[in-house]
Parts: sequence; C-alpha cells; structure tokens
Amino acid sequence: MAASMACQAVAKGLRGASASCLFLNKNKLARVSSRRWLNLQEYQSKKLMQESGVTVQRFFVADTAPAALEAAKRLNAKEIVLKAQILAGGRGKGLFDSGLKGGVHLTKDPAVVGELAKKMLGYSLTTKQTPKEGVKVKTVMVAEALDITRETYFAILMDRACNGPVMVGSPQGGMDIEEVAANTPELIFKEVIDIFEGVRDDQALRMAANLGFKGPLERQAADQIKRLYDLFLKVDATQVEVNPLGETPEGQVVCFDAKINFDDNAEFRQKAVFAMDDMSESDPTETEAAKWDLKYIGLDGNIACFVNGAGLAMATCDIIDLHGGKPANFLDLGGGVKENQVYQAFKLLTADPKVEAILVNIFGGIVNCAIIANGITKACKELELKVPLVVRLEGTNVQEAKSILSKSGLPITSAVDLDDAAKKAVASIKK
Repeated sequence: MAASMACQAVAKGLRGASASCLFLNKNKLARVSSRRWLNLQEYQSKKLMQESGVTVQRFFVADTAPAALEAAKRLNAKEIVLKAQILAGGRGKGLFDSGLKGGVHLTKDPAVVGELAKKMLGYSLTTKQTPKEGVKVKTVMVAEALDITRETYFAILMDRACNGPVMVGSPQGGMDIEEVAANTPELIFKEVIDIFEGVRDDQALRMAANLGFKGPLERQAADQIKRLYDLFLKVDATQVEVNPLGETPEGQVVCFDAKINFDDNAEFRQKAVFAMDDMSESDPTETEAAKWDLKYIGLDGNIACFVNGAGLAMATCDIIDLHGGKPANFLDLGGGVKENQVYQAFKLLTADPKVEAILVNIFGGIVNCAIIANGITKACKELELKVPLVVRLEGTNVQEAKSILSKSGLPITSAVDLDDAAKKAVASIKK
C-alpha cells in the first residue's frame, strides 16, 4: 500500500526522460527516482556537451518546417535524423494528433525533413511518459545520423559511499544499465575520482579499455571521458549519463545520447544553464508552487495534503489511502518556512476544484508550528475557506500554535496524530 501511493506520487512528478539518479551500493547499481526541477531538452544537453569539447552529432534546431528543411540541407549529411523535442521518453513510438506516427524519423532526403516537420511542429505528441492529451511540439532537432559499430555505457555521478564523484562504465551499452548490473555484474566497472585531483590519465585509459575501445580509439575515448568530467564540474552536475557512448565505422567516439542531472542548490552559480529550463511543459500549479519554494505534485484524489518533508508527504498520502480516501496532491512545505508560504500553499490547494478537504500534517523540528498556525488562520480568513480543514501539529512551539488555532474561531478540526488526522479528513468528505 505504502509503496503504491509513494510510487504514484513520484511517477506523477517525473515527466522528464532524465529524472532518475544512479547510486552505487557496494558492487550493485541502483536507480533512485527523485524530483528533478531543471528540465533540459535533448538539444540543450547536446549543446552543453559541445561547448565542453565532447563529440556529438552535428545538429541544428528549428521551430518551423522551412527552417527544418534549410537545416537538413545545411547538414549535407548522408542520412538525417529528425527528432521532436519534448521532455518525455518514448518519442520514437509516440503518436501525433496530426496522424504522424513516431517522433523520431530517419531519411536521406532533406525534402522529407520539411514534410515531416510540418506534421510535428504545432501538433501534440503522445508517448508513454506524456499526459493523455500529449505535449505540443514547438521545436525539432535536425541532426546528422551516424552508424554505430559498437555501443558502450558511461556515467559520472556523485556517490555518498565514496564522498565524491565516481565513474561507472560498461561495454554493454544501449540498454538499461540496471539489467546489465543484475545479469552480468562483472561487466560494470567503477573508478573513484579524487575531487581535488580530477580524472587521472591512467584512470581514463583504464576505463576506456574496460569499455572495449582498442588502438587509437582507446586514447580518443579517454579524452572524451576527461571532457565529460570537465562538463560535470563546470555545470555543477550530480550526474552525466551517456548511453550509448559509441564508436562509428569511421573510427570516431561519439556521445549519442546523454542525460544530465543538476544540483539545484547551484542555481545561483549556473544562471545561464537554469535559464534554459523549459517550463512550458510543466504543470502550471507545480510551476507556481516552485516560485514559493513549495514542492507540489498533483494527484487524482480529493484530499489535499499539506506537509513538511517528502517522507512525511508520502506517509500522509499512504495513510489517507489506507483509510479509504484519495490524496489530491503531494505538497511539501520544506524546512525554512515563512508565513506567506503557508498562505500561498492554501491558495494553490483551494484553487483545485477536485479538493473536498485539506489535511495539514506538520512535524515541527526546524519548523516553527506557530508560523504555520498564523499562516493557516490568515489563509482561512482571506480565502474564505469552504472545504473541511483537519490540522495535526507537533513539535516546536506546538502549544502556542494550537492556542492560535483555537482562538481563531475558525472551523478547524484538530487531530492528535497522523492516523487520527487521516480518519477525520476522510470522514469529513463522507458526511
């Protein structure tokens, strides 16, 4: 039960194709999904790699069919790949509302690129990772299609166990790395990077050899590995994952596809990178919540959950479900709370027509419960709250907070613990 609700919340919030992080656990590799606030299109990630000297396919970006046709002609390539740019995986098997099948197409004729772009741009593409109505395509990437002789996997990520960055590689690329780790763990290679020293030449060459690159390609792959680490540092990434890192028949090592995860705390230092964030595909409520440092994920139920801490949010969703209710959202207030944030949170929750009750579940450690209580009373009065409100407060200044709520004269239902709060929230709807 708990896993199902927690996974539902996480899955609902992870719309980008690169929203998961790799972590090392002894000799095993695991992927832990987390909320990723910065979403970059494929061409934007390729541009960042290009700027760091990483070898990628030649490409152009277009937002009109004539521009796509012109880009195809300028490439002067033997074969061209046209890719719809949206923040979702499964594009190749997607369907446009124009009737076109597939968001990725290969052709040797530039004229075909223009015709395909007409059926992509301005139309919605639906894939296994998009909402049912799909996502409108505003840009396409026109790139040189290269043959791949061999595919390998390479990533750089932060690993707690090693207190810093680690390189992970496998000669088995082009597939889920978790499957490789589970079925053939001997094909997973790891190199711990000294954060002060960086990637040494011998480490890069050893990883290149472990990936199966031979002769001149070994040195070339080692150079690409060092450049990828430079990118990792330069953009404050938490992960750079290249799958596949391949070799071509012409003897070139190329990064064909990459996922980059960024440290959100470095936004003040990475203004140019974060300015590329495409918020047009994000849920408007999630976008508005982010302006107030609130983490919001919309769900399909009717009981709004207002909590502090992601773990508490998942527990609250689970226990509501346990008592026969359905969470309407996953809203995490975080730690450094201000009264106005509470007010803005209530504005978001009450604006959702599905919400029939609100459950506030706060465990105040570094959060002052009195601030929460003041924010709640202000919101209830100014927003003229019409739905039942159940509040469970515990922790710092909780007695003062409870006094503020009781003296407010507002129809607020108090709860002694989380179980009691969930029962009362579900019961308030059934009345």
